[in-house]
Amino acid sequence: MATDVKVPTLGESITEATIGQWLKKPGETVALDEPIASLETDKVSVEVPSPVAGTLAEQLFAEGDTVEVGAIIARVSEGGAASAAAEAPAAAEPATGEAQATVSGGAVNPAGAGENPALREGAAAADASLTLSPAVRRAVLEHHVDPSSIKGSGKDGRLTKDDVLAAARSKEASPAPAVTTAPVSQAAAPAPKAPAARADRTEERVKVTRLRQTIATRLKDAQNTAALLTTFNDVDMSAVIDARNRYKDLFERKHGIRLGFMSFFVKAAALAARDVPAVNARIEGDEIVYSNYLDVSVAVSAPKGLLVPVIRSADAMSFAEIEKTIAGFGKKAKEGTLSMEEMKGGTFTISNGGVFGSLLSTPIVNPPQSAVLGLHRIEERPVVRDGQIVAKPMMYLALTYDHRLVDGREAVTFLVRIKEAIEDPTRLLIDL
Repeated sequence: MATDVKVPTLGESITEATIGQWLKKPGETVALDEPIASLETDKVSVEVPSPVAGTLAEQLFAEGDTVEVGAIIARVSEGGAASAAAEAPAAAEPATGEAQATVSGGAVNPAGAGENPALREGAAAADASLTLSPAVRRAVLEHHVDPSSIKGSGKDGRLTKDDVLAAARSKEASPAPAVTTAPVSQAAAPAPKAPAARADRTEERVKVTRLRQTIATRLKDAQNTAALLTTFNDVDMSAVIDARNRYKDLFERKHGIRLGFMSFFVKAAALAARDVPAVNARIEGDEIVYSNYLDVSVAVSAPKGLLVPVIRSADAMSFAEIEKTIAGFGKKAKEGTLSMEEMKGGTFTISNGGVFGSLLSTPIVNPPQSAVLGLHRIEERPVVRDGQIVAKPMMYLALTYDHRLVDGREAVTFLVRIKEAIEDPTRLLIDL
């Protein structure tokens, strides 16, 4: 008996999604509530669990297909292996006009290509074709590694992009064989030959995900609608680094979470927003809405794009509560389990590009918010203190704001307040 697997309810106003990835193949056994597919919506990825234990009998849609809420996307045969499960139906094959790329023996070759007999024979002999995600397949192409020789660290032993990059680094670190050449007289030297075209020059087309489409639309709308302007400042991180080094061990023992820099900036932003409320406001029609609370949107990196969950009432939170909330968001972003509710709203955004090594940037406002604070990497730079040139751990701050609502004086004042609070964290304790 086969049980239908349906697209679950995805949230308010969301009626359809895209099949992001099949986590199980026809013929594979599945446990009750084990994810068999991941769906991509405008903002989040949702895993579809199996309603029963048994064997995945068939897939009714291919990766990249759009499905509506309530649609049947697969069937699971209860109990032992289904006799028909070994044969994947035609509907399970990607419904595109492009040939499928198979990876075998370390090279990628479009299915059906006959230009390279040696490659085709090697593939037939090894029979090592692997089904890879687009990101992993792209990494294999770029770094010319043999995926069949790499041990996957992903779910069910699947290869991840990090696995491929690690194998590529190991390959580059291996010494190249020495080549000896006999001296050749100038007269006998052959004429230089034009370099031969590489045999592995390939291209891959990957459909833009629904999440990436939404990100692109929102960012472009922000540029088209708001009058965006960015102002900069720098901040000496010495005091915060000293405080963190002194109390990080005690903080972790007491609260069970590491003390980071983000909690200092969230608290500093809450303090500065009291003096400059326009930075925490928004425009609705012909009205300006001022919030007496600070809901901070924190940009976090996810495998399929940037996500912005919200720390609710961050101005009323302790350092430990802020750090725990951010850590939870980061974990969920990597796992693809952030909910729609966790990303709704937000009155102000903090984007920390410094964790990726960014020195300076001009972040884009997340509508309908009026401002976003960009943090960057900390590096020692020469500065003048008491007439002496000394090295200090400095960070550039960037505030992009909607000039329709926030004046330049207010934007500069907001950054100065943050700079003062970070360079003298005592201000955060006495609300100064």
